[in-house]
Amino acid sequence: MTFTAVDVLQEEPADGRDPLEDVARRLLIEIGEDPDRDGLKDTPARFARWWREFSGYDPGKVGTLFPLHTDGQTVLVSDIQLWSLCEHHLLPFSCSVTIAYRPRGEVLGLSKFARIAHRHAHRLQVQERLVRDIADEITEVTGSEDVAVLARGEHLCMSMRGIRTPALMTSSVFNGVFEEHGPARQEVVAMVLPRSL
Repeated sequence: MTFTAVDVLQEEPADGRDPLEDVARRLLIEIGEDPDRDGLKDTPARFARWWREFSGYDPGKVGTLFPLHTDGQTVLVSDIQLWSLCEHHLLPFSCSVTIAYRPRGEVLGLSKFARIAHRHAHRLQVQERLVRDIADEITEVTGSEDVAVLARGEHLCMSMRGIRTPALMTSSVFNGVFEEHGPARQEVVAMVLPRSL
């Protein structure tokens, strides 16, 4: 019988420990550490708890809408700070996210923007897909095709390894009225860029 890594992780150890603790112990041994020394004794359990907390994030209710009549008004929520994990290196990246949209008869509750952004950040990600996922869910929840999402992030897979140079990556999605290089898009970019430069 052949076992995959997923099968091994799903088998709970007989002593009730989280299988991720074994992964952490193995990692420590492989990098030349002693997982039983004083400073590391509780590290595997902390590692397991963090991974479960990160991957099990529950954003709560994200679909709270309020009736409001607007005439072409742009709603912009900026500087949503979040952390995610690069799926290529399992290293963190931090992002400042801005979301803009044009409501269609109802407005989305303010906290829901951050909840949606965090939902998509709490998985292995790349920044390009992160902004797309956020834009798609904002469209799904609000019913508005007029959505823009911009993110600026520092990736530790570049800052800590490889070239070892900090830099900011900017990625964006412009849908609906924001897709054209017209006044709506210029309004969003003007609101975001001065703070970023």
